[in-house]
Amino acid sequence: MSGAALGIEIVVVFFLALFLLHRYGDFKKQHKMVLFGTLLAWYLCFLIVFILPLDVSTTIYKQCKIDNEEHSSNSAVTVHSNQSTRNDSTTPAGLRKECYKPWSYIPDGIMPIFWRVVYWTSQCLTWLLLPFMQSYARSGGFSITGKIKTALIENAIYYGTYLLIFGSLLIYVAVHPNLIGHLDWYQLQTIGITAANTWGLFLLVLLLGYGLVEIPRSYWNASRRGHLLMKTYFKAAKLMTEKADAEESLEDAMEEVRKVSECIKYNHPLRKNIDTILKKCPTEYQEKMGRNMDDYEDFDEKQNVYPSEKSLVKLHKQVIYAVQRHNRTRVQWQILLETAFHLEDVAKNETSGTHQFVRSCTPQEPEGFISRYLYTPTVEWYWECLLRQWCYRILAVMLTLFSVAVVWSECTFFSTQPVLSLFAVFIQLAEKTYNYLYIEMACFLTIFFLCTCVYSTVFRIRVFNYYYLASHHQTDAYSLQFSGMLFCRLTPPLCLNFLGLIHMDSAISHQNREQTAYTSIMGSMRVLSFIADGFYIYYPMLIVLLCIATYFSLGTRCLNLLGFQQFVGDNDMTSDLTDEGKELIRREKRKRQRVEDGENRRREWKERYGNQREDYTRNRNVQSSEMKETNYSDTNNSNRQAMKYTRSNNLPERDRIELLQEAEPMDFNAETFADDPHDAETGRHPAVGRYLSMSRSRIFDDV
Repeated sequence: MSGAALGIEIVVVFFLALFLLHRYGDFKKQHKMVLFGTLLAWYLCFLIVFILPLDVSTTIYKQCKIDNEEHSSNSAVTVHSNQSTRNDSTTPAGLRKECYKPWSYIPDGIMPIFWRVVYWTSQCLTWLLLPFMQSYARSGGFSITGKIKTALIENAIYYGTYLLIFGSLLIYVAVHPNLIGHLDWYQLQTIGITAANTWGLFLLVLLLGYGLVEIPRSYWNASRRGHLLMKTYFKAAKLMTEKADAEESLEDAMEEVRKVSECIKYNHPLRKNIDTILKKCPTEYQEKMGRNMDDYEDFDEKQNVYPSEKSLVKLHKQVIYAVQRHNRTRVQWQILLETAFHLEDVAKNETSGTHQFVRSCTPQEPEGFISRYLYTPTVEWYWECLLRQWCYRILAVMLTLFSVAVVWSECTFFSTQPVLSLFAVFIQLAEKTYNYLYIEMACFLTIFFLCTCVYSTVFRIRVFNYYYLASHHQTDAYSLQFSGMLFCRLTPPLCLNFLGLIHMDSAISHQNREQTAYTSIMGSMRVLSFIADGFYIYYPMLIVLLCIATYFSLGTRCLNLLGFQQFVGDNDMTSDLTDEGKELIRREKRKRQRVEDGENRRREWKERYGNQREDYTRNRNVQSSEMKETNYSDTNNSNRQAMKYTRSNNLPERDRIELLQEAEPMDFNAETFADDPHDAETGRHPAVGRYLSMSRSRIFDDV
């Protein structure tokens, strides 16, 4: 198994990242560079989360071997000094501790190279490529040079903050008297890594303090269906306001595009820029503008005032932002509708005596194998109405205990004698019994929980609602790039913080232990003593204050007092928005039910009358074949019989021909009615079809 576990996890993690990207992204519509950059960013971050537990178990095995070698050498010296006076001394072999190689052991020399490639590639993505690609795609420029210039200006803030931290640390090292003569490339590299980790840790603690409280509380509130339904109504009212604002902004942008498109004709030098803007507009607006555009008129520079290229760049950027915002609110509205419909169905089915889950609206997704055969209506009723709320409550309690352990360990991980960090205690207990599988699973679950608390916070807080992750290929390109950039920026400092929690980072724990390969790549933080001994130890304690503030919803209450509408218990504004959202959901449900009823009636009509038409066509073919086989002796009778069959058989066909040709109806028209029968017979009035002319003769015969 030498290196086999590493190879297997590398392949499995790649397919996991590819599967998630396929679920959230759209391979057919989104640009290949966006998909490739997001896939690479997700893949590298997942590798850090999955491979770091293997690095920890391998390091523990190496530490055991080092301890045995030191113990053997010390025992040999002791035996040699006392062998003349003691004859019953214990042999060194009896004092040695047996080391068991882990199943996922990775040979020496592989992990440092692996971590170096993963770390520096992810840092190039998060600080250089992904922000540049995001700003480049959002730029309103029409040339490559203009887009590059805009992207560099927009990312100057990110680059400036990073360079500011790096420059400050570099000045500190240069001024420090003990480090002036030892400043080399390795220490400069360590300063750069420290600057990135410092920025990440600063944001990490803020997000973690919110997520450690909000994640368990969200699962507990999910078990309270009434509370969750009221909150969904509240979100619906707020999102409808934002959706209406986004539609209005899109309409305004499209109106500006229409005016500019009508002003600048086909032979104007700026017409190609207008065509570029039109390609970014939704399809229905493109068709509408294409029908109303007259390109046969030449432009006149003297009479008309044309917009400048700078104003077109501004309009292009406005269109990109308006379309993105409109698509985001539309997708979020559909997701919120599905959630509200489902919660209402659960509330109605709770009192059902048949124990069959009945949906008020047909789901948008087609039923799969699991939904059709395994997740039956009976199973769904027991899960949604009975088991789910209890499972959520148990999960909320477990996550609460996990959060308490994280908060306690973040405040005490610097203490090594005695060991106060709970995660360090658990890992050291498993280390004594060489339970490597438990060590790897404990490390993976802890890192995964920390990542969930941090990353979900970004998409939960209202300030960051500009980006979202929606399944079923509904996530836009900007949110994908933002998620990849965020993952690469926060995962390395998060994992380094985890190694400090389990006392595997000697720069913080100050223990003479074997370093993990991941820590060796990060460099020795002792180059910057105030970072290793100050910021990395005491700043995470701020998480206690953040958790207390989140528990009492201080941020939500402050925003509500400032005028930002928040869901706060018993409040008049909250009640009004909840009632408004309830009415909006009810209106959308009635609209969807009318559409479904229309489709059902159309399907039933097609099944009923479509079969009759097929039977009629089949009978007609049989009658025509019988006519061909039958010979009559009387020619006149044969002709009359043929006319009879021809008329009766051709009428439906003629009806279809008249419908396809959009023939006029056979109604009485006083304007075209001729008083003189001779006029009708001579055909002065235009005929509107053979079927209509035959019908006229029958009408006159009746008269």
